[in-house]
Amino acid sequence: MSGFGHVQLMMKFVVHGLIVLFLTVVTQIGGLAWLMSRLFRRSLLVFVIVYVAFSIGAHYTAPAFGRTPLSCVGSGNLQVQSWFYCALNRTYVSPALLEVLQDNADEVAREYPGTITLVLDANFPFWDGFPLLPHLSHHDGKKADLALFYSEEGRYIPRAVRSPIGYFAFESGPTECRKAWLSLRWDLDWAQGIWRDLVLEERRTFFLVKALAEDARVQKVFIEPHLRERMGAGFRKIRFQGCRAARHDDHIHVQI
Repeated sequence: MSGFGHVQLMMKFVVHGLIVLFLTVVTQIGGLAWLMSRLFRRSLLVFVIVYVAFSIGAHYTAPAFGRTPLSCVGSGNLQVQSWFYCALNRTYVSPALLEVLQDNADEVAREYPGTITLVLDANFPFWDGFPLLPHLSHHDGKKADLALFYSEEGRYIPRAVRSPIGYFAFESGPTECRKAWLSLRWDLDWAQGIWRDLVLEERRTFFLVKALAEDARVQKVFIEPHLRERMGAGFRKIRFQGCRAARHDDHIHVQI
């Protein structure tokens, strides 16, 4: 093999290695599906088939790892915000966390009939300690992010979020955090004008946060300090995630 051939082979190896790494980081099982698809002629089609098969299989095998999938086709008062999270296998939680999420969604719906609590990122189906990037702690089935509630012209809009995936549409408020390198605290000022023009529905949002904080099964609830101050709540469990972690004035983090 010529030197040019060696370079081509090396480049091909690097490209596929990066694809496997990316798919593994984003979906946990996608990298393995990609490797298997390389054994077939119509590799892209095979990848899709294998990935779908693996994803379906994860629903049945995740309980052996202490995880259970959130329903991606549910119509109750606890729902996954987008097919995006289901397609990437990021909707798994421990049975105990599922019970907490459902109980608190029920409580909000009793207080405010018609309210739908939306789950964003949760956890992957397998193995404690496997990181769900860019989150720092979603690695054991005991953490999940919930969307904020929004209104338009004073009326609550069920299932409404400002950005397509529920993240990165930040509520404005004071902060003591300074811009820093090697930080996941992204302000994304350039994107804020892009998102849907909705208003934070404070009554439902703060009721949910307080309900979670009062739940004995919940260990921590993360939101930004300026939202906690607006709530007027001094619950010990409602905490600031720190200046190096992602902002939490676009979602609520709950962990048991």
